[in-house]
Amino acid sequence: MKFITFKNKVDQSFGIGIISEEGTINLQQVFKDYLKKDFFPNTMIEWIKEYENWKDELKHLVELDKQYFLHTTDIEILAPIPRPRKNIFCVGKNYKEHAIEMGSEADIPTDPMLFSKLPTSVIGPEQDILSHSHVTQALDYEGELAVVIGKEGKDIPKEEAMEYIFGYTIINDVTARDRQKKHKQFLLGKSLDTFCPMGPYIVHKDEIKDPHKLSIETRVNGEVRQSSNTKQLIFDIPTLISVISEGTTLEVGDIIATGTPAGVGSGFKPPRYLSTGDLIEIEITGIGILRNTVS
Repeated sequence: MKFITFKNKVDQSFGIGIISEEGTINLQQVFKDYLKKDFFPNTMIEWIKEYENWKDELKHLVELDKQYFLHTTDIEILAPIPRPRKNIFCVGKNYKEHAIEMGSEADIPTDPMLFSKLPTSVIGPEQDILSHSHVTQALDYEGELAVVIGKEGKDIPKEEAMEYIFGYTIINDVTARDRQKKHKQFLLGKSLDTFCPMGPYIVHKDEIKDPHKLSIETRVNGEVRQSSNTKQLIFDIPTLISVISEGTTLEVGDIIATGTPAGVGSGFKPPRYLSTGDLIEIEITGIGILRNTVS
């Protein structure tokens, strides 16, 4: 199943939806009027916590009347988790060719390289990436597969790591390269407002047979800049979850961006940074397309 967070343009309310072949289902309305439940999830994190309790009920959603479906023109799709409870975990140089384009073979890590992005950097699909021209002149893109954690855990063994995943989404790890270089670390260059486009959905893990066999492509104004496959990850997803959780509690709704392949703007000679009006599209097999424009 594919899950979205949406804003209702009519009454300005927020909700959770399920993407089906027939359209977008209003999950809150299903709980209230179809399942006759007093409880209904108001946020994606609440829904992730409750999913296992209700997944069998969802098998009957094919029987729903049209009254439970949302009109596309009436909603705005937001980031699946519009305001994460804590920083997004990000993995640097997790594709060999990207590590080389950012330095040399000596830059290929032997252990996962971690940094983070602030929750205030998150935006949804079709929302504008601010150019922040007063701050940076080296605006760059990074298309990435992101993992959404589905249950709490600490010191998670690799062989159990996949059990802690709820689903997958897409992240654009937008970066101010000059600010990153100036401050000799990643947080400030990665965390400007709008620098973490996310979405358009969270796809439940049951729909992704193998997250290590997904094509990933980033296009700028229709031109393919990044084209790779998650089988090229240096550190696979179980390794990342296990390492990050060593002595650190992973919570429901935590997000791990697994790294970007070669083809970022700063990897070209000369660099090909983003400009106002540029459209960035990131497409990952089975998950969808994340689109954002620079303004």
